[in-house]
Amino acid sequence: MAFAALIAALAAVAAFLFTGAEQAPAASNPNNYDCRGGIEKGEVDAELGETQVKYIFACNGPITGYQIQPSIQATGLETEVFGADPVTKETIASDAFSCNGDIPGYGINCVGTYNGNYEVIAGSFTIDGDICAEPRVDPLLTVMLATASGTPVRVTQAISGPFDLGRPRKSGCTPTKFSGKTRIPRDVPEDASNSEVG
Repeated sequence: MAFAALIAALAAVAAFLFTGAEQAPAASNPNNYDCRGGIEKGEVDAELGETQVKYIFACNGPITGYQIQPSIQATGLETEVFGADPVTKETIASDAFSCNGDIPGYGINCVGTYNGNYEVIAGSFTIDGDICAEPRVDPLLTVMLATASGTPVRVTQAISGPFDLGRPRKSGCTPTKFSGKTRIPRDVPEDASNSEVG
């Protein structure tokens, strides 16, 4: 139930991220994947003074792990994360990750399997305080692929990223002088389509 609500809540973010920009074909080199995503405000726990940060991302190739690196210390994290078809929103059983990390901390590490094809991965973590307070959270995403082959077994690893998930979108935050900025400089100039980026 909670997963379905998370997917529905992030559908608007997915539409914003994956429309209007050409998707890259499946990568032949897993060190050069194309991954896109974003974050938005989730539930607020007034008693604990924490805010849930929902993240979503999709990549053009398969991965066996990923790391979320928030710019603000995470106080909690979702330990089970699943994938969904970007069109039907149905859960994809083969896209599943187990996540952990030091809490409080700056790294959320997830291992599992993901097919690629821009299937949507959605998860969450929590931070202290208001998501709209400056400096606003701006997580980075790094993805990994490990494959085993041969006898004796040889493991090959690839890493893509980091990818900037950006500051909170569509979270009701008042624009500031930092709106539209990211931790990793953009390659293209900002335009009106970025005006809702907090």
